[in-house]
Amino acid sequence: MEVVCGNRFLSNNYTESASSCGDGKKAVIEEPQMGEQGQEASNMEENKVVKDEIPVEIEPEPVVDIIINNVVSSFSVCSHLDLHHLALNGQNVELRRENGVLTMKLRRPPTTASIWSSGKVTCTGSTSEYQARIAGRRIARCIQKMDYNVKFKNFRIVNVLGTCSLPFAIKITPFSQKFRSAASYEPELHPGVTYRIEYPKATLKIFSTGSITVTAPSIDNVQSAIEHIYPLVQEFGKQRTEEEMVEFRRNQARKHAGVTAIEEFEEEFSESELEDYILDQI
Repeated sequence: MEVVCGNRFLSNNYTESASSCGDGKKAVIEEPQMGEQGQEASNMEENKVVKDEIPVEIEPEPVVDIIINNVVSSFSVCSHLDLHHLALNGQNVELRRENGVLTMKLRRPPTTASIWSSGKVTCTGSTSEYQARIAGRRIARCIQKMDYNVKFKNFRIVNVLGTCSLPFAIKITPFSQKFRSAASYEPELHPGVTYRIEYPKATLKIFSTGSITVTAPSIDNVQSAIEHIYPLVQEFGKQRTEEEMVEFRRNQARKHAGVTAIEEFEEEFSESELEDYILDQI
């Protein structure tokens, strides 16, 4: 065993150090004394290593899943359309003369298109902006096959509807009272609080069960709205009752079914097939 005193080493035979320590006297350190000091030092080092190895438990940040239920898009085919002719020759179509609109439905992706004689088309039912664009091109292709000079122009996302379920219930009455400038709550008319955000532009429906419905012009705005409202409603969180838990599980099951349908759509068409399909379109 070797011990250290003033950066000098002493052997086990109690040899004296060639240099002096402190007051000029040669330092002689007994083995038992240094043994206790070395043992204490080693114990301190072991305790330090053990403390460093103990992992610090950090609470994971809550994860909120946002489900996009509907994407509304619109585009123009730049051609005047004869709705009566489309109703006679098209498939999965229905003419509503009282409204002057023709509805056309697609199975994949699940979309309902409203077609006007002016050439304007509105599509609803998609769950992503990518699906909405593919559905719009398919509608335009169906119209083109009925001898119309069609162009796919002015495509844009009009509205996006998203929902999410927070991991806690919400005391909506005190929440609406604190944020009166942006929130409105009329329990006689609607069971939820209507909260409007100017930037990013979005409208939220907040329910006591912890469910939030967001209406915004884009998917990015839906996500930004949830990130904005979460710290505000977290202050008014509470535990769910049995009835609220039943409704929460029911909503989760519905959302899971919707996600399964989206995955089936993505499995049916690979990325290369979708790209080739878009290139072959108008």
